[in-house]
Amino acid sequence: MNRRQELKQLVKNVTPDTFEDVALAVFRWQAVSNFIYREYLSHLRCNPDKVQSLTQIPFMPIGFFKKHTVLTESPVVQTTFESSGTTGAQTSRHHVADLDWYTDISIRIFEQTYGLLSNCHLLALLPSYLERNNSSLVYMVQQFIVQTHSSVSGFFLHNVDELLITLKKLAQNSDGRTVILWGVTFALLDLAESEMSQDLKCLQDIPSLMVMETGGMKGRRREMLREEVHEVLTKAFGVKVIHSEYGMTELLSQSYSKGEGIFDASATMRILLRDINDPRAVYDTPQSGLRYGGINVVDLANLDSCAFIETQDLGRFVGENATRFEVIGRFDNSDVRGCNLLI
Repeated sequence: MNRRQELKQLVKNVTPDTFEDVALAVFRWQAVSNFIYREYLSHLRCNPDKVQSLTQIPFMPIGFFKKHTVLTESPVVQTTFESSGTTGAQTSRHHVADLDWYTDISIRIFEQTYGLLSNCHLLALLPSYLERNNSSLVYMVQQFIVQTHSSVSGFFLHNVDELLITLKKLAQNSDGRTVILWGVTFALLDLAESEMSQDLKCLQDIPSLMVMETGGMKGRRREMLREEVHEVLTKAFGVKVIHSEYGMTELLSQSYSKGEGIFDASATMRILLRDINDPRAVYDTPQSGLRYGGINVVDLANLDSCAFIETQDLGRFVGENATRFEVIGRFDNSDVRGCNLLI
């Protein structure tokens, strides 16, 4: 078994108690085997052998995915996911060497949070993503749909009439499964505020309905506070809370919120906060006194790219430990992204 396979086994079996040790093992491997990351560490004069904790690991700016091919060793790339962006804007590219690994990780994270996908119907309203053929979100949701083994699960591009017909059928003939309406935020708002909004009253007959928003306005609507968005959606769809997904093209792991925009970090993901005035000052506990900061993500699933990403998101820890967090906005002058960021 080579080192890559050994690390995969460690990541698959990671626990909160072993997370830091596994992360340091991944760091030392990528510090040598990832050319771009190795060069970045060299410019920072970082000696990997002297790094002994998560807070000492240098996180690679997320913009590197736009300008460089970020790969550890030289794996055979199976596909390249590309971020959405405004016309003419340079997009991020995430080269993926093992799609089965991505599928396994993402399904495991979802089912650890919500239970088996085979107990769900999944209706996906992701128009801006479906218009492209290289979206990591579409690929992930497609794998989820397959796992539901449901004849009504599927994507709805612009055929909202068919979506409403399907929802009405589920309201009339509930089989006890959880019904997930998974949509990009602007599309859910468009539906909630459309002339068809009166037809949504039937959703009150689906007690198991769960609305999952992925964030992102894509320039289609004005940016809104999360509270504004969730107020509109809860009222329109007759649910108590709106669920959210935190993920992005550059990450293979996701985290989920079961309401109020509070995310629980998944098994393969850890959030750290960096001081907005000193990016080298990084904290992994709420006790640091840092009220909010730039989000650094450790994504252990990113074995073949880079597991240590300095994002352009602003966040804060929630509660007494670092396993819960909230995304509160974006750095000024940063690109509009498709993850769950509502300002």
